[in-house]
Parts: sequence; C-alpha cells; structure tokens
Amino acid sequence: MPQDTDTAPSNLLLAALPRDVYERLEKNMQQVSLSYGNILHHPGEVIRDVYFPIDCLISITITMSDGSTAESGAIGSREMVGINAFMGGNETTQTEYIIQVSGSAMRLSAEVLLYEFDRNKTMRDVLLRYTQAYIAQVSQNVACNRLHTIEKRCARWLLEVRDRMHSDKFSLTQEFISHMLGVRRSGVTETLGKLQNTGVIQVSRKKIQILDNHKLEEISCECHGVLQNEYDRLLGFKQKFSPSDKRTT
Repeated sequence: MPQDTDTAPSNLLLAALPRDVYERLEKNMQQVSLSYGNILHHPGEVIRDVYFPIDCLISITITMSDGSTAESGAIGSREMVGINAFMGGNETTQTEYIIQVSGSAMRLSAEVLLYEFDRNKTMRDVLLRYTQAYIAQVSQNVACNRLHTIEKRCARWLLEVRDRMHSDKFSLTQEFISHMLGVRRSGVTETLGKLQNTGVIQVSRKKIQILDNHKLEEISCECHGVLQNEYDRLLGFKQKFSPSDKRTT
C-alpha cells in the first residue's frame, strides 16, 4: 500500500495501486482544496485533470437536452473523478461534477494517468476493476431507488457519506440528500426527523452527526453492505473508517 490509510484519511483507489506506479504518479500529483459549489467538469469539456478525493464529496450531475439536471451518484475517498480519461474518450458528455462537501483531493494530469494506464498492466487492471465496481454502484442505485423505502435509502446514503468522509459528522444539505434519493425535500426532512427522534442521528443546520452507527446500519437497506463487499472483492481493500461501537460525541 503506497499510503498509510490507518493513520490519516487517504484515497483508497490510489492506495490500491502498485507502489512503483503510485510513486511515479505522486511526482505529478498536487493536493488541492475544493470548495462547496465548485464545478470540476462541465458537460462537453475535455478532461485535462483527474481528481482522487480524500475528504470531500462530489456529486455526479446529469444534464438533459432541455437543461434540466439530476444527481446520479456521489464520489468520495474510494473513487476518482475523470474515468473518461482512460476509457477511450477524453471528454465528458452530459456529466457534471459538483463539490457537495468541501475538502481536499489529489489532482493529476489526465495525460499522465493515461500514459501509465497504457504502459502498466497492473495499474490498468486496478482501474478497470474500479470501473467494474463503479458500474455495480450505479446498477445498485437503480434497484435501491426502485425497491427500498425512503428511510432505508436515507440511512444507506448517510452510511455511504460516512465511509467516504472518514467521519460520522459532516455538512450535508437536505436538498442534496433529496436529489440523491430522488424524492421531495419535505420527504427528506420527515425521514431525518424520524431518525433523529430514535436517537440514531442529530440534525442541525446543514450538519448531520451519526450518533448510533450500528442502529443506522440495521435501518439501512442491504445495498450499503453489498457495495462495500463488491469494492473489497474487486479492489482488495477494506473501508478504513471504524465507527465507535454505539455512540459518538
């Protein structure tokens, strides 16, 4: 493992790369701060840089021909922004990436990434397995949104954010959660209120804290565990964030 993920938050996809490949990439990487609302890529733009989030959260937004938009997923510390850079196309189409939770990320030239992807089979295998895991996430999201209740889906998304942020306390707007779940904001407000009344979470203005991780996992649908297992199976890493047994302060 090129980075010590036990001592500090890191991007788990970078940590899955062979050490020699990571060391070559590291010479060309820069740690950057990303602020809420910033857009990393607009639809149709050529991808010149890719990003490996460390402790920020990025939403994937799809823009339709009439200009309407919808969030289709989220990217955090186990993923990357700019998958098109090594998948045969170097530009986005309808996809836009927006910072939803401020934090830091490692930035790398897409040209450097593609060069290493083409010349190193081991790195290529890691990124293609990541692509497979990402497709599994998209597929699971479709099934989850169709079959599971708002409460289960909300619990699942809070756990997903926890895992990506390496923390059980984070800034997250109810508007963003409503887009992720594909429901009205009033439905999210009601669901968060129920979770708060049962002592699972604490909600304040734009901030959510998970108070009982195990209970939240019990409320969540199966999708959270399914995707954790799939990422581990394909990329060979375990989620490093270890919540407390019951309650956090």
